[in-house]
Amino acid sequence: MSTKQITVFHNGDELSARTFRALSVKLNNRGYRVSQTYTEDTELIVCIGGDGAFLKAIHACDFPGCPIAGINTGHLGFFQDVLPDGLEQFLDQYESGEYNLQKLSTVAALVTDEDGREHRHIGLNEITIKGRHSYSVHLFISIGGKPIEKFSGDGLIVATSAGSTAYNYSVGGSIADPRLDLLQVTPIAPMNTTAYRSFTSSILLPADLSLGVVPEHEENQIFIMNDGIETAYTNVRSIEVRVSDTSVHLLRLKGYDFWNKVKDKFL
Repeated sequence: MSTKQITVFHNGDELSARTFRALSVKLNNRGYRVSQTYTEDTELIVCIGGDGAFLKAIHACDFPGCPIAGINTGHLGFFQDVLPDGLEQFLDQYESGEYNLQKLSTVAALVTDEDGREHRHIGLNEITIKGRHSYSVHLFISIGGKPIEKFSGDGLIVATSAGSTAYNYSVGGSIADPRLDLLQVTPIAPMNTTAYRSFTSSILLPADLSLGVVPEHEENQIFIMNDGIETAYTNVRSIEVRVSDTSVHLLRLKGYDFWNKVKDKFL
């Protein structure tokens, strides 16, 4: 019988590295093989750090199918349930099955350039669309294929429910329970004058509706950011943003409650 493999990532700071060493010893003592590389043999991914490290691990593993657990050595730690001094309890609960798997939806952007080539980006938290740095962007917006408005401002955030507490919240978007399968479109510094008319608050879309975006100017530079990973495009023909078929399964320990975490982190 082969040894079970657990893949562990950490962000490299002193506390995370120390926690990694302690966790590795405990896992080895329990008969697990510890790897820092994700493979098809991995039964669980453990990420040590903050939310940024968690997102980095998700992308590094290309949105893995196995569960992922977080140990919080960072600041906010919305995705992490475990503290560094609770490693034994975490492993006990994992081995006894005292946890739930929280399915988190992702958001995908399909960018079509002037040559008809398509480029796909996936985010767990959000897709952000912006123009050139320090310049406003003008975007024709449609929902479900129906024209809605010409947006003018710094850009748009299209957040998942899980990502509603991240960049979306910092620019005035709403907190959404991650059990809701939706997209939240939140404007960044929208213009609302006699010359420009834009929505100034978030729009909530059901999972079966897509957001269409067409830049006003053919000669344009558009930046797509999926969870902060920035890609620059010129001459974008169109962008379609929708709920992706890809999902992430986050290990939540017994007693986890989203709204208690919101209270602890924000209030």
